[in-house]
Amino acid sequence: MKQLVSQDAPKKIKHIQFGVLSKQDIVNMSEIEVTTRDLYTIGESERKPVANGTLDRRLGVSDKNSLCETCHLKMADCVGHYGYIKLVLPVFHVGFFKHTVAILQSICKNCATVLLEEPDRRKFLKRFRRPNLENLDRTRTFKAVNTIARKVLYCPKCGYTNGTVKKQGQLKIVHEKFRAKKTAAEHDEFKASFATNIKMGNGDISPHLNKAQEDLNPLKALDLFKRISDEDCELLGLRPEFGRPEEYIWQYICVPPVCIRPSVAQDGATNEDDVTIKLTEIIFTNSLLKLGLVKGGKGTTTSQLVQQWEFLQLTVALYINSELPGVPTQPGQKPSRGFCQRLKGKQGRFRGNLSGKRVDFSGRTVIGPDPNLKIDEVAVPQRVAKILTYPERVFQHNIEQLRQAVRNGTDIHPGANYLMDGKTGFKRFLKFPGMREELAEKLRVGDVVERHIRDGDIVLFNRQPSLHKLSIMSHRAKIRPWRTFRLNECACNPYNADFDGDEMNMHVPQTEEARTEATVLMGVKHNLVTPRNGEPIIAAIQDFITASYLISKRDRFFDRAQFSQICSYFSDADLHIDIPPPAIMKPVRLWTGKQVMSCLIRPNRKSPHLVNLEAQCRTFEKPTGGHPKDMSPNDGWLVIVNSQVMCGVFDKSTVGDGKKNSVFGVMLRDYGPDAAITAMNRLAKTCARWLANQGFSLGINDVIPGPKLRMNKDAKVEAAYAECLDLIEKAKYGKLENLPGCDQEQTLENMISGVLSGVRSDVGEICMTELSRHNAPLVMAVCGSKGSKINVAQMVACVGQQIIAGSRVPNGFQDRSLPHFAKKSKDPPSKGFVRNSFFSGLTPTEFLFHAISGREGLVDTAVKTAETGYMQRRLMKALEDLSTHYDLSVRNSVGGVVQFIYGDDGLDPAELEGNAMPIEPFRLWRHCLAITHHVAGRGLLPYEIMEVVKRELSSDRFVKTCTQKYRDSVYEFLYENVYQRAIKMREAFGMYGADSREEHWDEQTDLSLGADRAQWAIVNNKTKIKEVAVLAFLEQCYIKYMKAKIEPGSAVGAVGAQSIGEPGTQMTLKTFHFAGVASMNVTLGVPRIKEIINAAKVINTPIIEAKLVSEKSERAARIVKGRIEKTYLGDIASVIEEAWAAQYTYLGVHIDMEAIQKLQLEITLNDIKWAIVNAPKLKIKEERVMVVPKKNRIRIYVPPEAPDKEGDVYYNLKALKRALPSIVVKGIPQATRAVISDEKGTRKLLVEGYGLLKVMTTEGVIGTQTHTNHVMEMQAVLGIEAARTSVYREIEHTMSAHGMSIDPRHIMLLADTMTYKGEVLGITRFGVAKMKDSVLMLASFEKTTDHLFDAALFGKKDEVLGVSESIIMGNPAQTVGTGMPALVVPAPTLPPRRALLFDR
Repeated sequence: MKQLVSQDAPKKIKHIQFGVLSKQDIVNMSEIEVTTRDLYTIGESERKPVANGTLDRRLGVSDKNSLCETCHLKMADCVGHYGYIKLVLPVFHVGFFKHTVAILQSICKNCATVLLEEPDRRKFLKRFRRPNLENLDRTRTFKAVNTIARKVLYCPKCGYTNGTVKKQGQLKIVHEKFRAKKTAAEHDEFKASFATNIKMGNGDISPHLNKAQEDLNPLKALDLFKRISDEDCELLGLRPEFGRPEEYIWQYICVPPVCIRPSVAQDGATNEDDVTIKLTEIIFTNSLLKLGLVKGGKGTTTSQLVQQWEFLQLTVALYINSELPGVPTQPGQKPSRGFCQRLKGKQGRFRGNLSGKRVDFSGRTVIGPDPNLKIDEVAVPQRVAKILTYPERVFQHNIEQLRQAVRNGTDIHPGANYLMDGKTGFKRFLKFPGMREELAEKLRVGDVVERHIRDGDIVLFNRQPSLHKLSIMSHRAKIRPWRTFRLNECACNPYNADFDGDEMNMHVPQTEEARTEATVLMGVKHNLVTPRNGEPIIAAIQDFITASYLISKRDRFFDRAQFSQICSYFSDADLHIDIPPPAIMKPVRLWTGKQVMSCLIRPNRKSPHLVNLEAQCRTFEKPTGGHPKDMSPNDGWLVIVNSQVMCGVFDKSTVGDGKKNSVFGVMLRDYGPDAAITAMNRLAKTCARWLANQGFSLGINDVIPGPKLRMNKDAKVEAAYAECLDLIEKAKYGKLENLPGCDQEQTLENMISGVLSGVRSDVGEICMTELSRHNAPLVMAVCGSKGSKINVAQMVACVGQQIIAGSRVPNGFQDRSLPHFAKKSKDPPSKGFVRNSFFSGLTPTEFLFHAISGREGLVDTAVKTAETGYMQRRLMKALEDLSTHYDLSVRNSVGGVVQFIYGDDGLDPAELEGNAMPIEPFRLWRHCLAITHHVAGRGLLPYEIMEVVKRELSSDRFVKTCTQKYRDSVYEFLYENVYQRAIKMREAFGMYGADSREEHWDEQTDLSLGADRAQWAIVNNKTKIKEVAVLAFLEQCYIKYMKAKIEPGSAVGAVGAQSIGEPGTQMTLKTFHFAGVASMNVTLGVPRIKEIINAAKVINTPIIEAKLVSEKSERAARIVKGRIEKTYLGDIASVIEEAWAAQYTYLGVHIDMEAIQKLQLEITLNDIKWAIVNAPKLKIKEERVMVVPKKNRIRIYVPPEAPDKEGDVYYNLKALKRALPSIVVKGIPQATRAVISDEKGTRKLLVEGYGLLKVMTTEGVIGTQTHTNHVMEMQAVLGIEAARTSVYREIEHTMSAHGMSIDPRHIMLLADTMTYKGEVLGITRFGVAKMKDSVLMLASFEKTTDHLFDAALFGKKDEVLGVSESIIMGNPAQTVGTGMPALVVPAPTLPPRRALLFDR
């Protein structure tokens, strides 16, 4: 049994300081020096670790029976003790190697001072000593110091020559002293010093002399580092108090305790850990070096010594990081695990054991449906309930229950597993019946009983992948038999669960505090809407929708027995139901299905829930002849007034998820979550039971085509085939009229696709009209519970064109898709058109094409999952610590402001009722009119209405709490839709408009201008507005605005990241969308979102959208296009001819003036001449180019190089002739092409490529309304604010292109996070490292060990504030959620500290 971790520990880790251990520290914390490479004593009776070996018992023990010799405790209690190895020669530390090189680059290799002049030194020291310097600034400043220092040749202090320092090979640093031209003399001197070697070495050394460089071995580096002064350390970005540079070179190596590298005993032998083996190798190599250096020992040559030293370097490096690049692993062995590998990656310490752990009190099993459960319940199997416990403290009211639980023990369900004495803390296991009775009697207040979970306990329920916060919610347990978790199907949507074998996890919170938080923050009833955009996500699905659709259809009638039977399904016989009067009295009393629904929403008169709603159903036919929408011929307009259903059916749009004006959405907003949940419970029960009795099944006769379809289908398909063949014939001779931006091939494909998709939809329409209205697939498609009309049409009529990678089936064989067809055939069957339906069966070729298309879908899904998963993780890590504070600003954990007020208005997306607005005014107005309809009172005149409104809106509560924008929008609505309408109605029926008050009017004044009774009645019916209605409306406006305000402490960052990442899983991966023109593709979908959030420098399809000054004229558009699009000389030259003569040779270029005219190019022969002269690679001098204006020709003379080399002229001429056609004579070089897009007569220019600045400044373009879809270019040209807007606009556009609605506030937050540091930071490992300072957070993200080494090197300090760090340290996060509120008290006065006697 596990001891619970104490909630309020007395001590809390405030911050973590990283640093490097000095050699003194290493020796101080060690117990022994490790000197021998042997592990165990050999030859004695029992194998026992060697003293001073790597497994010495003084370092701790790894077997269960022996004791540690330092602390004399068993393995479980001994914390482990360190040892050390003294290295004979120092070696570089692999983690700090890059920095070692950087430091050596910045200091003089003689006197070890930083190579800066005095003024620079002061400037940089000032920058480094700034208080609370950000990580980003510090690295930037160090880079600046390094760049300046590398350029210095002679040290300003001692005048020593300094060359370039760079690493050579694995872990070697060389100093190229004589790189610079100035140092030639010194270099010769250096070479002269080798004279004797050359004499003695008989010439094999001289060829290599030029390569000789000064070698910076660890000894030299160590000597230099020791001499660096503390002030210079600061200039190198280090903090000398936490780590001086000489500590970055190994002199002493720590030997970690045995407990982190345990030996595993396997049949007599032991299996040692990788770390232990590496340590023995280090000791061995070290001892060899020691022998070699001893005087009077056996002479080892210098080269052998150097070789051993290098081997020692490598061994130590592999001990730290076993995956060094460039070190070959021995084949046949699995690579050893160094320390870096223990920390790295998903299974490493950080991600595997610190950020996320396996937990106790959790269970997992298969899930199943149960419509009889309440929405917020979950059925827990009894066998799970007996294992998972909840520690309940005994007090007066529950003592009897708990006594019974103790008596029942561990095996009978409402029992208990453990009992803990409140005074002594002693824990008893209740498995054995003997003592249970006695314990139950002795139970006292204050004891803790770990009882089984029972009905009504709070549990957390979760399904992976957890893409958004609704993937883990709190339910109430209901203990049932059998072996699966069951939940109401309405709650499937947020988890994205289905019952085809999914498993789910359940966790039991262990404290009252945790239970309360789970209920209030994660309860199902508080999460009926998704925070992504405030739409309901828990609502009726599948069967429930089908059943409610069938019940509420127009022709569904019940007699009294049936009606009361259905009403009794609502609940478990504990609900009072008032049966309404029947809709039909004679000849027999009948109730309609719509009355069932009215009853369901409001079962009796006492119920306060008056729902008012007008909504469009899933399939809505417009009534003809200007009738109101209520008269829809297929009953597709739902109207509910005061909970009475007037017309319309209940289908996916009205009881399903994803629409704000659905029945449950409206109930939730008007009467709170409990009302919505109860109604949903009733619906679930009723639908499940009614559908089971009614029956709803699908058989083969549902997919048999009707007679009309059989007659027409073949004829239609044949006609389409003939039309396609005709098009193909035309295209052969190039007679098709090209679509804009397409050639014959593309035009043909487009037209054929059009014809074929037309035939499928035609045939589909016929099949729809013929199917019976009781046809099961059709019913499901119409009410939206599953499937669509296309599915039905494919089963009954025709499967249609198979599409692969966005086009028809490509050629798999030579010039044809399959050998069953003729070569070069483009007719529909050979390119994947399937004319059969699934009912009639596919031919083999059709089957293959269909399978290919299906395979593509599967691959796409698999690839997409991985892509979006990684994207989601990055977003989450970047945004996790953003939260709203008490001043409504959004800040990160260290207090940096990201937004001054969340989303520009401080409203919570989950609480918004309208389209990103707190209210939906039309519905709210109708609702207020309906609920105040019974109140007596006179109708207000138009001007009186506006007076009331103005008075209320200028009252204190509105002015102080609501934004001006919101007040204006409310006023605007009432002004246009109430006040203006009332005036128009009065005037239309011959009354006085009464739009403003005049002096002599009072209550009795007749403003009707003598209109008769009937007209009075009409106007009253249409526009009677009582004061109560207006006041109720404004009251609601105020309440809903206050409800929608974001709460301080909301984790807006995390929710925003989820809201962008989660829809990504539903987007298709590879999609192109045509930007107004068939041939202009724009990347969309996951790849596009990835480009934006990575802040990619190069994107797939950069497009600049330019607004033209004269939008209407085609000609103007063409002229501007000519100015922008790059035109090559080859496009406007008709001929390039060679001319050879005795005195001269030239190339003549004939310019085609007609082409220039047609292309509307503003270009002269002179311009072309200069374009040729300025062409970068050709280097043609101006005098060699001659213009012949009369003939529109340009001559380029090719002079002979020298009179004797005649061949050269020929080659030069040919090279020039090849190069000329690709010279750009006009336009922007980076813009590949420009296309004019024509949308309803307004033309705009779309330019593919870069060069926004040049396009904006082109004549004829409105520069202020020109933008590109490339964020980085927007930033470079227009600055950071433009980049922020651009990020927002691009993500919004991509999401809406896929039909995802995301609240703008989430996207704004992401855009702000990417730009708030003043540059566009991508959400990648580099961007996140610039945004965040916390070491632990960065280490838990990517490149774990690099960040840790950096932290040690620079002496960083982690103020454990953010979310990731707090989780790793086991603290509650301080800046987000319920961890945020704090009690501020003055600090207590403490007595002064006593001086310590034995302080080291």
